[in-house]
Amino acid sequence: MKLRTLLSGLFNIIVINTLLAAAPPAYKTTPDGVIIYTDPLVTGTSNAVKLEVITDNIIRVIAAPEKDITSTESLITVYKKRPDLFWNVIPSKESITVKTKRLTAVVDLKTGAVSFRDAKGEKILAEKQALGRHFEPAVFDGKRCFTLEQTFETMPDDAWYGLGQHQDGIYNYRGQQVQFFQNNTEVAIPFLISRKNYGILWDNYSLTTAGDTRPLHPLASLQLFSKQGEAGWLTASYSNDKRHPQQVNLERAETSIDMPFLGDSKIQLPAGFTPATGVVSWEGSVASYLTGLHQFRFTVGGSLKVWLNGKLVLDHWRKAWNPAPVLVPFYLNKGEKIPVKIEWTPEGGESYLSLKWQEPLSAAAQNSFGFLSEAGRQIDYYFIYGNDMDEVISGYRDLTGKAPIVPKWALGFWQSRERYKTQAEILSTVDEFRKRKIPIDNIVLDWSYWKEAGWGSQEFDETRFPSPDSMINVLHQKYNTHLMISVWPKFYEGIPTYNEFDKKGWLYKRNIADSQRDWIGKGYVSTFYDAFNAEARKGFWNLISDKIYSKGIDAWWMDASEPDILSNVSPERRKLQMTPTALGPAAEYLNAYPLQNAKGIYEGQRSQDPDKRVFLLTRSGYAGSQRYAAAIWSGDIGATWRDLKNQITAGVNFSMSGLPYWTMDIGGFVVPEKFENPNAESLEEWRELNARWYQFGAFVPLFRAHGQFPYREVYNIAPDDHAAYKSILYYDNLRYRLLPYIYSLAGAAYHENSTIMRGLVMDFAKDTAVANTGDQYMFGPSLLINPVYNYKQRNRELYLPKCAGWYDLYSGKWYAGGQHINAEAPYERMPVFVKAGSIIPFGPALQYTSQKPADTITLNVYAGADASFNLYEDEGTNYNYEKGAFSIIPIKYNEATKTITIDDRKGSFNGMLQNRTFHINVITTKEPKSLNLEVRGDKEVLYDGKKAVIKL
Repeated sequence: MKLRTLLSGLFNIIVINTLLAAAPPAYKTTPDGVIIYTDPLVTGTSNAVKLEVITDNIIRVIAAPEKDITSTESLITVYKKRPDLFWNVIPSKESITVKTKRLTAVVDLKTGAVSFRDAKGEKILAEKQALGRHFEPAVFDGKRCFTLEQTFETMPDDAWYGLGQHQDGIYNYRGQQVQFFQNNTEVAIPFLISRKNYGILWDNYSLTTAGDTRPLHPLASLQLFSKQGEAGWLTASYSNDKRHPQQVNLERAETSIDMPFLGDSKIQLPAGFTPATGVVSWEGSVASYLTGLHQFRFTVGGSLKVWLNGKLVLDHWRKAWNPAPVLVPFYLNKGEKIPVKIEWTPEGGESYLSLKWQEPLSAAAQNSFGFLSEAGRQIDYYFIYGNDMDEVISGYRDLTGKAPIVPKWALGFWQSRERYKTQAEILSTVDEFRKRKIPIDNIVLDWSYWKEAGWGSQEFDETRFPSPDSMINVLHQKYNTHLMISVWPKFYEGIPTYNEFDKKGWLYKRNIADSQRDWIGKGYVSTFYDAFNAEARKGFWNLISDKIYSKGIDAWWMDASEPDILSNVSPERRKLQMTPTALGPAAEYLNAYPLQNAKGIYEGQRSQDPDKRVFLLTRSGYAGSQRYAAAIWSGDIGATWRDLKNQITAGVNFSMSGLPYWTMDIGGFVVPEKFENPNAESLEEWRELNARWYQFGAFVPLFRAHGQFPYREVYNIAPDDHAAYKSILYYDNLRYRLLPYIYSLAGAAYHENSTIMRGLVMDFAKDTAVANTGDQYMFGPSLLINPVYNYKQRNRELYLPKCAGWYDLYSGKWYAGGQHINAEAPYERMPVFVKAGSIIPFGPALQYTSQKPADTITLNVYAGADASFNLYEDEGTNYNYEKGAFSIIPIKYNEATKTITIDDRKGSFNGMLQNRTFHINVITTKEPKSLNLEVRGDKEVLYDGKKAVIKL
């Protein structure tokens, strides 16, 4: 027995020594970092982990499932290697340390787990040691890849933002799950930012889960009880008369509500049930073996009401063809039976409803987040650290590209409608705006300006648009208005452009093979072009340049850029529709389509017309989209108060994802029936909804109204003596008066990588009260925006973050920071506050942005702390600012000396104002002043570009 034990021990030693002898060296340095080879006895394979130093505060981590690091070309990043970087590689028995001036990364030699520390050695973030990194072999389109997972651990007081644009109303994603699947109203951006001043850019394009990566559970995995108390199911009741839902046609036991995608309801709804006229309810009780916060996730098209424990916790509507995600958190105690009722009123023949849930997180899991991607060759991410969140976002832009400045006119008001059907409608609409003196800079021509059977021809239907170039010339010359046009990457089978693209192999063909028809007229078979094909991108640009740009179009509206080849399909079907792409399996490149689509237009126009700023509005985007002059809007949202509220967090988190230009359909796109043919009460609600939405919309990066019927022009919303009309006109005018402020924000977004629409945590990081405040935000450094999102609400609770104080924008009244207040919110006004220690420049009243230069600017100085503002100007429509053709006028206020300094102007450009007048108003705690931009102010300064010091 002893001999056997001895031999066994010797054998194990031999095996271990053999493995160690076969193992590669622990690490090797590279020109840009170090590669570490993990212990095969711990990981089970010889994984390689590479640290690549990008800047002093950015480190790239690549982890491979085997010993080789694959060299890949990123679609996301465009940074160049810096030759002046210095770092140390410090080995020890347990770890390898890479140390820059500002950042330290430590790799455990056994597990390969990476941790990050600041210059003082304080821990910032760490990869989870046990099972924190995982590779699962996978095969797509016959190519081997891996399902990739990386989990991180952080501190109990951390909070996470960004991750794109989502409609769940969540601001702080701590403990939440986010899906990266491009869809109408959902935009995936794989960039997370923390209130601890770090960010993670996840370089992968596949279907991905971020945050809480655990799989969602079906309804059946809860304890279910029927209406009568039997264990095992809920009682489902089907009525074909939604006016009399108590008249039940069918009752049966059900344990699943799972109809999230196209075609599911046709399979799962019972025969004899008529979705167009019916209503379904599920009743009984639910219980869980777990105690804690359970997350119930619905996808709904139609009307949905949910009662838990007798309380109505959800009442939401969404047009059936465009289902919406809804999250309902609810605390359950172990074994406690909670009465539940779910009532669903579908719409039309294709309806959507699903319910899945997520179990409570453990205390340890609350401090972790991860990324789980379906397809990739290796884990690849960038860790970015900064002194503040602005520096982290600046790091994101250093990696993925700067955000070009939008043309100045794009910061004015845009009028859009689904849709203007004729040339005459376009011209008459703008004419009415000018007659009524309603400021406007852009009108949008939505889809179907072509002949019905000609989608993808890019040709105007001459019966409705007999002379588009003439129309555009009139808009430009007579009305000083720009035209944006909708361009889809879609082609109808058999038309000449389809045949041309098909011949060159530039089209996805699965939809054609399936003979899938769209919703237009009799229905037409269509597909999209492959934006991953560089030649196809050039071909698409050449097509729209020849057919459209040549007529004088000013900007592009790139709709359905997810790509929405067929709406509401599962990720699996989307991948089938896109396979193969020019770069490889659709599973691997799924989410990057809008990035490549924008690339083709941007590069095409800049190469052809280099002196004109490209401007794109697109329904989807990805990390890096900002470098292609792409602004994103929040898709076909609903015209409901809930949707209005959800746009606040959607816009703020999108902006904190690193892309500065965001907008939405003011008024909501799809409209509940009560607003389509309103009675007197519904009409007033519609008007108030629009008034509140316009108030909010005036303070987002791009100010734009759009939607289906009822028409969205202000004079179609309400008569000119109505409070809604007056309020909309007020905020339109105020937006134009704020142009010096807003255009300066746009300049800073390019030159300083700053952010326009800002979560409160960005500017008040030390104030723990703002970590979860998602229904307020900063517009630039000075304006606190507090949208009103409830019907007939005339006050709103809000928080004034800790600082030197806040001034009511309208009255000038001062409030102390660090307190909750109940602010007045009369019908015509939204609460807006100005941070003490702010300088806000107001320009002249305008009907369009280029009507006159800002030769007179009113500077409102809000005292209480030192203040500064850089007034930025350039030529407004070209790229000369990239060559240094711009000016900055630094303006400062010193609280101690009570002086304002308008410093020497820096820089110059063609057409620059050499002289201008500044009117200065000082608002103090003891001397509040109402907002009146017609008064001359306390002081007047004639400024010629030379420094002026004004003693107050």
